Amino acid sequence: MSTTDTRASAAQADGAAARASTVQVYDTTLRDGAQQEGMNLSVADKLAIAALLDELGVDYVEGGWPGAVPKDTEFFARAAKELDLSHARLAAFGSTCRAGAQPDEDPQVRALVDSEAGVITLVAKSDIRHVERALRTDGQENLRMISATVRHLVGLGREVVVDAEHFFDGYGFDPEYALSCVRAAFEAGAATVVLCDTNGGMLPDVVARVVTDVRARTTGRLGMHAHNDSGCAVANTLAAVAAGAGHVQGTINGYGERTGNADLVTCAANLELKQSAVTLPGLGDASRIAHAVSEITNIPPYTRQPYVGSSAFAHKAGLHASAIRVDPDLYQHIDPVTVGNDMRMLISEMAGRASIELKGRELGFDLSGQADLLARVTNRVKAAEADGYTYDAADASFELLLRSELDGGGPHFFDVESWRAFVEHRPSGNGADTIDAEATVKLRTGQGRMISTGEGNGPVNALDHALRGALVGTYPEIEDFELIDYRVRILDSQQGTDATIRVLIDTSDGVQRWSTVGVGTNIIEASWEALTESITWGLLHHGVEPR
Repeated sequence: MSTTDTRASAAQADGAAARASTVQVYDTTLRDGAQQEGMNLSVADKLAIAALLDELGVDYVEGGWPGAVPKDTEFFARAAKELDLSHARLAAFGSTCRAGAQPDEDPQVRALVDSEAGVITLVAKSDIRHVERALRTDGQENLRMISATVRHLVGLGREVVVDAEHFFDGYGFDPEYALSCVRAAFEAGAATVVLCDTNGGMLPDVVARVVTDVRARTTGRLGMHAHNDSGCAVANTLAAVAAGAGHVQGTINGYGERTGNADLVTCAANLELKQSAVTLPGLGDASRIAHAVSEITNIPPYTRQPYVGSSAFAHKAGLHASAIRVDPDLYQHIDPVTVGNDMRMLISEMAGRASIELKGRELGFDLSGQADLLARVTNRVKAAEADGYTYDAADASFELLLRSELDGGGPHFFDVESWRAFVEHRPSGNGADTIDAEATVKLRTGQGRMISTGEGNGPVNALDHALRGALVGTYPEIEDFELIDYRVRILDSQQGTDATIRVLIDTSDGVQRWSTVGVGTNIIEASWEALTESITWGLLHHGVEPR
């Protein structure tokens, strides 16, 4: 057997052993993820996210770079007093000592020690080109910096993780030097050496080949840190584990600079549910945790995110619905509950009777055996979508449509007599023009005729105020209803100002959120329909009786 074959066989055996054991899960959201454009986390934000990551069950939470970033220094000081982690270990990130310096004399290394973190992650150059051009030193001095810093920190009782920066690029240029950096870290006592695709340009076959070779020529736990510039961060991470890596790094929701880091939940879910190589105690709450972190970062969740996105288990085609009605597993790769998500049926012009039946069941209506009703609803949906409506993002409007076929619409809360809205523009001559928006609504409730005028920031806002003003005396419950999102889509735009307008409105009462749709020849008409349906659905689901 050749030396290459021997290495490959040994690496495959080691890889199988690594997959059979638990792979460490290391989150770097608070440091690497926070470098995403537009993200600015306060210390309080970081403490809250760390607690959520611990709840998810990751093994390590990297808190930041104490000594280099004042906010991170404060984070570690507060974390020691305020964070009570039940599963994760807190890691401080920093660099090896400077060229020509000793670790115990380097202020950056001292700051890592002073952070009181039990785990210290050191970034070390492993590409000789970066050593010579960025550090402006030689290869031997870089190896000394790695060895001396790791040995110093291990001697102080810290677990040391070494991030071999630019490893894959460095390995491609000079594999022997890149390997010498890994060996130096292990020989000095590093618990884990992480191979970093810092530029994010690797492909899975390259990662697999390199990790296999490194696994065969070194001892110690190898890790993988992937960026997503080639769109392969998750695939590269899985390829590394298959080749023998026993430690994976990533960020919640794939946060990170440029195109982001490997999405840690996607990586961990794949490794746990598909390979039994990871154990995340909080995987069943992954969707809630991922969305909670999104709220803290103020970055909207990606609806199509694997496993935890709101559309991850959403089905639209009628063919899918027919199969799902028989067995949900026929069109789903896992049970959504495993990651705290849920299956959703989307209603559109693609819908068949099976889709309507399943969506009705999701909304609490048993439509089985009601062929005529299903046919009527299906035909109404297809006709409405032909006119510009969309129900796959407006469940509340679909439920009202369904109720209108079931029982004539259910409770009827008010009758609209008329409404109007206008904008007055008064030029001032000095550039500070005055623009006023006003709306008037006339309607009837069980308590009589109501007339209300509202002003607002534009005609739709004024119309919303007028509608609420007309109804709040009869239905004070609507004071809790808040419009939280408003989206406009111009259909058949080739018609210019004659185009059809679709408006989607999201409303919340602080507990639940619902969506309605309106379509019209102008934005105000479409908005009015969505607004009135939003109020109707909200009153209906608050158990309010017509007054």
